[in-house]
Amino acid sequence: MSDKLHLTPEDDFPEDLSVIEDKELQVLDSQVQRQLDYEYVAEGEPHPETEFRHYDLDDEFEDRDKREPSSS
Repeated sequence: MSDKLHLTPEDDFPEDLSVIEDKELQVLDSQVQRQLDYEYVAEGEPHPETEFRHYDLDDEFEDRDKREPSSS
């Protein structure tokens, strides 16, 4: 996993997020979020690829929450 702060649209992005460990997924999410923030400030709107990655990550986090057994 990269130690970059941002994940630009040109950077590699995993095709299958379900195989990535939670901690790595959180790092990836932070990189994409930083890139989104940068694009909003610098360009006024997000790059379509960055926006897609953001939604893809959100979906994966939701799927993982559904798979986790209830703690009650």
